Amino acid sequence: MSQQSKNIKKRLQLGKFKLDTLLEVTKGINNNLSKDELLSLYKTVLLDDLKIGKLLLFSFDKKGWTKELCIGTNCNKIDVNTELLDIKEIEVLSDNTNKKLRPFDVIVPVFHKKEPLAYLLLGDFDGEKIEVSPIIKHLTFVQTLTNVIIVAVENKRLFNENLEKIVIEKEMELASQMQAMLFPKNLPNNDEIEVSASYNPHQLVGGDYYDFIELNRDEIAFCIADVSGKGVPAALLMSNFQASLRVLIKRTTSLSELVIELNKNILANANREKFITAFIGKYNLQTRNLQYINAGHNPPLLLVGHQFQHLIDGCTILGMFENLPSVTEKNLTIPKDSILTCYTDGVVEQPNTVNEEFGMKKLENTLLLSKEESTKNILNSITEQLIDFKKEVEFKDDIALMCLRIK
Repeated sequence: MSQQSKNIKKRLQLGKFKLDTLLEVTKGINNNLSKDELLSLYKTVLLDDLKIGKLLLFSFDKKGWTKELCIGTNCNKIDVNTELLDIKEIEVLSDNTNKKLRPFDVIVPVFHKKEPLAYLLLGDFDGEKIEVSPIIKHLTFVQTLTNVIIVAVENKRLFNENLEKIVIEKEMELASQMQAMLFPKNLPNNDEIEVSASYNPHQLVGGDYYDFIELNRDEIAFCIADVSGKGVPAALLMSNFQASLRVLIKRTTSLSELVIELNKNILANANREKFITAFIGKYNLQTRNLQYINAGHNPPLLLVGHQFQHLIDGCTILGMFENLPSVTEKNLTIPKDSILTCYTDGVVEQPNTVNEEFGMKKLENTLLLSKEESTKNILNSITEQLIDFKKEVEFKDDIALMCLRIK
């Protein structure tokens, strides 16, 4: 057989080997091999078939650079960020001044949309073992194989992340549904009182809360509250607060005793890591007496005619001090056709495009303009004014509103 025929045969053998390898890898990907199984297959090709003596493979995910494979070398010496990120093409190393890279012959980068996904470092390459010429002729194949493996691993990671995201979203939707069940469903609208409320969480669940409780034929209790922070932790603490409030408000003889007990419960559950502001009121439908405590909450607005009264008396926020410094329990006689509007800080602190806050004055103006409307329409007017004010700026916080018309 002539030398030319032998060379052709060698090239055909090499071509078949590369094609078979890529087909085997593709089959493994289609059969949903795990990340470890894919890397094991990849390692077998490079070490056993191509007879590479030194191998170091880095891959990137959202947590940073990870060493996926390390054979025949010290893995801890090389830092990708400082020593490899500048490499954009296959680089053959010769007389490299970087001592850390001297054990290697070649660096093979893998990119996706100009973003580095992996770096492969190879050393002690013996191309003659599969009857091919110098190692440089294998590099395109090695790069292709590495690209296929890394993209497959990356796709698996993204798939798993997406699967986890779907599970989390389902859990959050369930949590949102459960939180919605905590809010009172039927609010009164009769000859004595008309009540409406709304809640718009910044996320699927949040830390704002309102409640309305019929204590007996003549007395009702209501509350609006806000947990520091957002999301699930705030929602969990708020659900605990609601459960405690509903039990304690029927046991304690005064609101002062109630907030002292609530403060103890919050400290026990949050360990001073989260706090709650709250406004709690009791109203007697016959005597028209409103008894309230404002525990560091945004002051509700009592509108009588065209005059506002800010209900500020009470105590400090709950969950900060083991013993509340002082508690003031306020009593008011409410005139007929008065409107009491309770809200959380997400209303007045909502910014617009120039970072101005909605503020108390705009809230008061909205209430004055809509005071002849139903309580539901009053709350709708506040929401509409907020949306018009913020324009394209997203809501920055949970928003809870409660409006009571005393007839």
